[in-house]
Amino acid sequence: MIAFGGCGGGLPSADPNLGGDTTVFDDGSESYNYPARNLPLDQRAPFQIGDGVFNRNWITAPATPQGDDGLGPTFNALSCSSCHPNNGRGAPPTMDGESFLGLLLRLSVPGMDEHGGPMPEPSYGDQLNQHAILGVPPEGTPSVSYSETPGAYADGEAYSLRTPSYSIASLNFGPMPPDLLVSPRVAPVQVGLGLLEAVSESTILGFAAANGGHPNHVWDFTLQQSALGRFGWKANQPTVEQQTFGAFRGDIGITSALFPTKNCPAVQTACAAAPPSKTQPNLLPIESSAMAVHALTIAVPARRDLDDQHALHGEQLFAQAGCTSCHIPKMVTGTLDGWPSLSNQTIWPFTDLLLHDMGPGLADGRPDFEASGSDWRTPPLWGIGLIETINDHTFLLHDGRARGFAEAILWHGGDAAKAKDAFRTLGKNDRADLLAFLHSL
Repeated sequence: MIAFGGCGGGLPSADPNLGGDTTVFDDGSESYNYPARNLPLDQRAPFQIGDGVFNRNWITAPATPQGDDGLGPTFNALSCSSCHPNNGRGAPPTMDGESFLGLLLRLSVPGMDEHGGPMPEPSYGDQLNQHAILGVPPEGTPSVSYSETPGAYADGEAYSLRTPSYSIASLNFGPMPPDLLVSPRVAPVQVGLGLLEAVSESTILGFAAANGGHPNHVWDFTLQQSALGRFGWKANQPTVEQQTFGAFRGDIGITSALFPTKNCPAVQTACAAAPPSKTQPNLLPIESSAMAVHALTIAVPARRDLDDQHALHGEQLFAQAGCTSCHIPKMVTGTLDGWPSLSNQTIWPFTDLLLHDMGPGLADGRPDFEASGSDWRTPPLWGIGLIETINDHTFLLHDGRARGFAEAILWHGGDAAKAKDAFRTLGKNDRADLLAFLHSL
């Protein structure tokens, strides 16, 4: 039962408006699908157009009618919503032989490209594309298996953590090099991204000065210069726009004004020779503009269970364990030009947008600009309690290895080791209260 009432004597942070004035009040299966509550009327039609593009299944070019074609030639998904169902979170395979959808493998080799980012693998590019249009070979078939490692809380209750192991079969462009660097990435929840873009750079750098962690500086293809990274699992994207159109190209093979060329490494000659769409780039200007509105203004759902004393106690424990030194609860957005609905909002995202060393257990060994192989960006927690309702799973962390909140916390290491140990040594009832707090977000 939804409970959006007063905070019942709880902490001052028990504010239902996690996204400030953008917040929507729905805890059902559609709660990631709304535009910001305060979005002006003249931006609501573009939001809906963008939503249609987000859910479109792209087809092979050339096709009639034009405008829906341009898929691939190699790709991982037919649509944005294939990986982000209901603007939500993707999931890893749950059994051997299951196809990847919502989970992809980033690829690189040691060294940096001309912008200071990861060096793509010469034959396969910067991510593995497991599908291809007719007449073009797919790159390969990824798979994952898991091993279990038992552990125990301080009170003796047992738990088990699963460690993923990845492999790639049916490689069509030669073997991978022995120094290949691979990073699995699950598609994250899409709510509140524009609010995070509106947080001022000085605010983010202030978090680093006060609490540790460090920013990533990455290449901005619009400005053609280095900029602060905010988005992606390693904060390797500076803006929602670049994140969005980079995913169009990398995941679906759809070009845009920002990324107008197909993803065809030199050895993939059939990819390069595939018939093009007559629509170049594939995304029309009106569609690109609408996608920007959609990506920036998906609303954050409200916090729930504000009268639940267990959740309120769990919030206190979350802070006492040190979790809020990285998962910063509250901040105020700056002014984002052209977006008054996102500007000057008091929000509760529970992130610092910074990189932290999470220890060897979560390390992928793959540097990404200024992110080391063990660095990860603190993910926002707003809306996290609704993932199961919306996406029918609770697979968490960057690769979905954690089967719920408790396992996600227990995987924390490095800079977060003390917070993890504080959780592990809580009594059973206190652990349940802390998890109840996360479920309320």
